[in-house]
Amino acid sequence: MRRSVDEHLEVVLGRVRALPAFDQPLMEAVGLVLCEDVVSGLSLPGFDNSAMDGYAVQAGDLAGASQDNPISLPVVGEIAAGRVEPIVVTPGTCVRIMTGAPMPRGADSVVPVEWTDGGTANVRISQQPPLGASVRRAGEDVQAGEKVLDRDTVLGPRQIAVLAAVGRARVSARPRPRVVVVSTGAELREPGSRLGEGQIYDSNSYTLAAAAREAGAVVYRVGIVDDDPKRIMDTLSDQLVRADLVITTGGVSKGAYDVVKEVLTKLGTVDFPEVSMQPGKPQGFGVLGEDEVPIFTLPGNPVSAYVSFEVFVRPALRKLMGQMPYQRQAVQGVSLDGFKSPAGKRQFVRAAASSSDEGWMASTVGGHGSHLLGGLSRSNALIVVPEDVTTVRAGDQVELLLLDEETG
Repeated sequence: MRRSVDEHLEVVLGRVRALPAFDQPLMEAVGLVLCEDVVSGLSLPGFDNSAMDGYAVQAGDLAGASQDNPISLPVVGEIAAGRVEPIVVTPGTCVRIMTGAPMPRGADSVVPVEWTDGGTANVRISQQPPLGASVRRAGEDVQAGEKVLDRDTVLGPRQIAVLAAVGRARVSARPRPRVVVVSTGAELREPGSRLGEGQIYDSNSYTLAAAAREAGAVVYRVGIVDDDPKRIMDTLSDQLVRADLVITTGGVSKGAYDVVKEVLTKLGTVDFPEVSMQPGKPQGFGVLGEDEVPIFTLPGNPVSAYVSFEVFVRPALRKLMGQMPYQRQAVQGVSLDGFKSPAGKRQFVRAAASSSDEGWMASTVGGHGSHLLGGLSRSNALIVVPEDVTTVRAGDQVELLLLDEETG
C-alpha cells in the first residue's frame, strides 16, 4: 500500500476525535482549549476605587492649587485596599487612600501623593486634579453579564487572569492527551548504561516523549521493549488503560525482525503503508483495543521518527486537544543551499532558518541521512520539497516548516 503525505495525514485526522471536555482547575487548564463561553457574573472593577496612592478629594476644593500656591486640607481618615471605612469626604476635607481601595462617599477624584507633602493630619496639595482623575469606575473593564471568553480559546496567562478576576475557579476544557511512547529493538540500551558490541542508546523514545510533551501531552515513556512479539503485544495491551494515543518506534519496515509490523498486522486494525516521503517512508497507523486508541508505529531511524512525529503525530495531538491549526506554521523563504530531491517523494530537509527585513532564509544542516542526529539538533525548520521537484538551487523559494514556536 502506498500513500502520499497528504493522503496519510487525511487518514490519521479522519480517525482521531477530540477528547471530551471536563471541568478543570484554572492552573490545570493552562494551554488547554476552552469548551464553553464564559460570562462574567460580576463587574470589573466591582466598585469605584483609587488607581494610585494619594488623597481622595472633591476636585472643586483645589481650584487654583499650584507649587507657588498650595492648598491645605484636613485629612479626616485613611482607607487601605480591602477595607471599607464609613468615611465621608465633605467639602474642604480629604481622605488618605491607597491603590485599589474603595472610594469614600463624597469624593470624586484622587490626588497622587507625589503632588502633596504626604501629610497625615493636614496635607498640602500643589496641583488641582481633573474631575474623576485616578478613579477606576465600577464596570469600566467588564460589565456583569458580559462574555469575557469565547469557547475554543486556548487558555494562556492572560485568559487565566480574567477567569480568576471574575471568580471562576474551574472551567470546562479539553484535557491533555495521555501519550504512551515505546521503543522496540534488541540493540537498544538506556542512556547511562554500558554499551555492548552492536548496541546503541535509545534516543527515539526520549525524542518522541519530549516532542509529545512539548505539544502539550501528558507523556508516559515506557522505554525499551525487545523484539519478542508476545512481550510487545503484552506491553501495548497493558498500556492502553492510560493512553489516549500510543507511539512506537522501530520494527515497521520489511526486515526479518520488524516485529511491531508483524504483531499489529494480525489485528487487522493497523495499516502499514509506504508513504511517499523522505525521510519516513515506512509508517503504521490504526487503533487498538475496545476504545480504539490511535497508535502510530514510526520508523526506527531517529530523524525519520522525529519528522514523522511533526508531520503526522503532532496534528493528531492537536486535534485531540481541539486546537487549530493542526500543523505547525509554514512560511515561504529562500534556500541558501542547492541540493537534490528524489522524484515522487516529499522531502523534509533539516535547516537553520532565520528571518530579517528581507524575509526568511534557510541553510541546510547536516546530511540527508535519516540517522544523522547532529544536524537535526542544530535545525529549527524543515525545508519541504514537493514531490515533483528534484532540484533546489541556491536562491530558490522554498516552503519552511518552522519547528520552534519562538522561530515563528
